[in-house]
Amino acid sequence: MTFMSTVATTDPVLTPAQSTPISLRGRLQDALPKIVLAPSFVITLVFVYGFIVWTAYLSFTNSKTFPSYALTGARAYQRLWRWTFESDPPSSWYTSITNMAIFGFLYVGICLALGLFLAILLDQKIRGEGLLRPIFLYPMALSFIVTGVAWKWFLDPGLGLEQTLHHFGWTSFHFDWIKNKDFVIYTVVIAGVWQASGFVMAMFLAGLRGIDGEIMKAAQIDGASAFQLYRRIVIPQLRPIFLSAFIVLAHMAIKSYDLVVALTSGGPGGSAWLPSNFMYEYTFKRNEMAVGSASAIIMLMTISAIIVPYLYSELKEKAR
Repeated sequence: MTFMSTVATTDPVLTPAQSTPISLRGRLQDALPKIVLAPSFVITLVFVYGFIVWTAYLSFTNSKTFPSYALTGARAYQRLWRWTFESDPPSSWYTSITNMAIFGFLYVGICLALGLFLAILLDQKIRGEGLLRPIFLYPMALSFIVTGVAWKWFLDPGLGLEQTLHHFGWTSFHFDWIKNKDFVIYTVVIAGVWQASGFVMAMFLAGLRGIDGEIMKAAQIDGASAFQLYRRIVIPQLRPIFLSAFIVLAHMAIKSYDLVVALTSGGPGGSAWLPSNFMYEYTFKRNEMAVGSASAIIMLMTISAIIVPYLYSELKEKAR
């Protein structure tokens, strides 16, 4: 009994002074991620969202070469609205939004179709898949400037494909889209698809490799053809990949600027302009900062109209 009481009295007892260092260390560990992320958060808040608010404010002013902070209403938006319907002769804004519709539809549609096709081919466990995958992905590692310059050389009638085929004797071949104001936007589509389709292929390939093989085998035992297999089982399960790829491609299409400049320099008479080119031209070259700011806000609203519903659906699905 005496021994037990002696043991009990020798147990160490932590005083508040001794437990304080442990508590401070725990608080520091909890606060460390916030401390590390705080500078990035502040920089993003100021230089992204702060400048978005500033641009929106300038769009309601009469700013020209330099900012003017006196509000004048929605005059810049009214001018853009009026220019939207000026098609004879077409205004620069009309040309930009028409090109955006053409480029966006073809760029997104072809990239999705070609990316899915390449992914299905590679998913057949073909020989040389390890070599083909990086070949298809390599263009995405290049900047749009490099892609634009390379395709400009290739499509130039006096330097690239047309001239080469003429040297080989095919003198009747003509491909001058890059010099033709009616077709120059399609050269931007070609270069953009070449760069992004490999990235879309990688997304679809990852989705295909994640599909349960037992479902595929069961469908084949039930007599499903290859077409029915992909139409009714594989492609429906790739819906999240389709949506993610669409969001990425649409975002890239709307903010495309450097590809157009490097490939076409805006095209003959600005015929290859996209809204981003219009924004830059009017803000920095034509001294119409208010109009340029208004076009930038319209681009932002377009991107938000695509991304916000996607984020809402994702958050709603996770909440379930």
